[in-house]
Amino acid sequence: MVVIGDSLSTGLGTSPKDAWPNLIDNDPLEGAEPLSVHNVAQNGSGYLSVGSHKSTFGSQVQQGVDQDTDLVVFFGSENDRGYAPEKLTNAMTDAYAAAKEKAPHAAMLVVGPPAYSHQPEARRLSVRDAVQDAAEAAGAKFVDPIAQGWIVDDVENLVGPDGVHPSLSGQYDLKAKMETLIANVLPQ
Repeated sequence: MVVIGDSLSTGLGTSPKDAWPNLIDNDPLEGAEPLSVHNVAQNGSGYLSVGSHKSTFGSQVQQGVDQDTDLVVFFGSENDRGYAPEKLTNAMTDAYAAAKEKAPHAAMLVVGPPAYSHQPEARRLSVRDAVQDAAEAAGAKFVDPIAQGWIVDDVENLVGPDGVHPSLSGQYDLKAKMETLIANVLPQ
C-alpha cells in the first residue's frame, strides 16, 4: 500500500511513528493479513500545493507507486484551498491516471479533506467536491470525511494543540477508520 498525502498522514503534531499509516504498518488489524505500507506523504502537499521536498500528490505517485503496489491511498488535501477548480481537477485527474499507469492492477482509495466544524468553509467544500468528482471519474473509491462526520464531534480529543493536526488519539482514530476502508477496497 502506498499513501499519498499531506501532514495529516505524516504525523505532524505527534511524530512520524505515530502517523496512522505507520500505525497500520506496525500494528495490523487482528486477523487481517499484514500490509506493507509505504508512506510518501509530505507536509504541506496537495494536488497543486507544493509541500516539503517540493512534493505534490503527483510527484508522490511518481516517487512511491510501482507495479507491485496493490493499493494507492490518496488522503486530503485542505492545502489546495484557493486554487482554481479547473486546475485542481486537472491535477487530480493527472495524479489518478499516473497511479493507474504505474500500478494498473492496484485498487485506489481517495479520502477527501476532513473538517473540524459542522459548518466547513466554502473553500474546503470546493476542494472536497473536486476530489469526489475526479476520484469517481477515475473509478476510485471516494470517502468523504466531512459527510461522515470524522473528527468533528470530538475535536478536543482528536485534534492536537495546533488545531489542525491529529493528536495521538486522532491518529489512532484515523488508523481504525482507514483499516476498515482498506479492508473493503483491497484486492482479495
